This record gives sequence, structure tokens and C-alpha cells, in this order.
Amino acid sequence: MYVFYKCYVFLSYYGYLLYAKWLRKHKKGKPATMKTNKTEEEIMSEPRHNMMAFLDPEGKLDDYKEITQWLRESRINKAFTFSTPVYKSLIKGFWETAKIIKVDEKEIIRGEVNQLNVDVSPEILNPVLELQDDVNAPDAIPIMCTCGCLLRMKCTSDIIATQINKACLPLCYKFLLHVLVQCLSKSRARYDMAANDLVGLMVALVLNKSFSISKFIFANMKENLRITSSRTSGNKF
Repeated sequence: MYVFYKCYVFLSYYGYLLYAKWLRKHKKGKPATMKTNKTEEEIMSEPRHNMMAFLDPEGKLDDYKEITQWLRESRINKAFTFSTPVYKSLIKGFWETAKIIKVDEKEIIRGEVNQLNVDVSPEILNPVLELQDDVNAPDAIPIMCTCGCLLRMKCTSDIIATQINKACLPLCYKFLLHVLVQCLSKSRARYDMAANDLVGLMVALVLNKSFSISKFIFANMKENLRITSSRTSGNKF
């Protein structure tokens, strides 16, 4: 009986070796499927810098119909859905030269693109993204207001934590926070988490509170300039 067992083990091992050899012969060096007919725009652009939200314009997703319709009619719609080529070389050139300066006693971010100055400020962002911001509106929501809204949303996470996991929210609010994280967050990883300031933006939109989205975006851009090299190896884009 022991001899038969030894033979069984040997044949099983030998069969495994034959299969491994066949696998190496037929799979090794096989090129991965790649799109070879890319346009110049696709080659030069960096889609990671222009994340857009799919807001189901035809209303085919029943579970998301109400939230997507609400977002399509909201003042933040263009910021979520506007598509334009974003060229990696231009983005890199801007952030490598970007600095915060004051013009007429107001802060702006100025960088260079093809040896031309490009200025960014809330006053520029507001009309470009059609955000309809009030110039006197704040760019933050009181923490007690945020916590109260999260409770009414039935958030199952720690509402006073520095970050909220979008999975802890009901489906419609989870989708809203997901879109905000992907389109407006400065996060470079952990896209399931949202910082307090971004959660505050979500609360402002849900409660229709006065909130300057252009100031929020500008503040995040300034924060990107202050990111330490230990976190990003000096890479700011």
C-alpha cells in the first residue's frame, strides 16, 4: 500500500511539472493586450488629473436616479462633468513653478505654462466652473453642523473622527461623497476616505448652506503646495 502511495505522489508531482513546462512554453513572452492606436491627445494627456463623474443622464440606474438628477441640477454640475484634455507636461510645468503671491492684497497661485504666467484664485475659479459662489460665503462648515447632518444621514462611522469612510453612509450619500473624493479631493490614495473639510462640503450641498466651493478648491491647491517632500518626494502633481 505504501508503494502505491509513493507512486501516486510521484505521478502527481510529475504531472505538475509537465503542466508547468507547458504553461511556460505557451504563456511566456505573450504580449499583453494594449491599445496601440492611441491619439496624440491620449498619449499626451493625464486623465488622472481630470476625473469626471458619470451622472447617468439617461436615468437608467434606478438606485442612483434621485441623487444623479439632483447633482445634474446642482451648481457643482460643471465642476463634476466638464471634460477637457489635461496635458501632463503642462500640469507638471505649472506645479513645478507654482507659488503663492499677493496681488491687490489677495492671494493667488501663479505658475508658468510654456513661459506664460497662469494665475489661479477663487475669483477665477468661480466663473470658470460656474459655481455661483457668494464672495462672502465661508469655505468651511461648523463641526457641530457636520456631526448633526451625519447623524441624520445615519452614518455608522465615528462622526467626530478626522476622516469618514464613505462605506458608512447610505447609498445616495455614499455616491455623493465618492464623487467629491474623486473629483475635488487632494487625496493621492485611500479614495474610500474623506477628510473633514470635504465632508463639510458634502453637508453644505445637502443642506443648501452658503458655501464657497471656489475658496475650498483654492485652499486645497494651496495645501498641495505645502505638502512636505517626505510625503511626496517633492512631487506636487
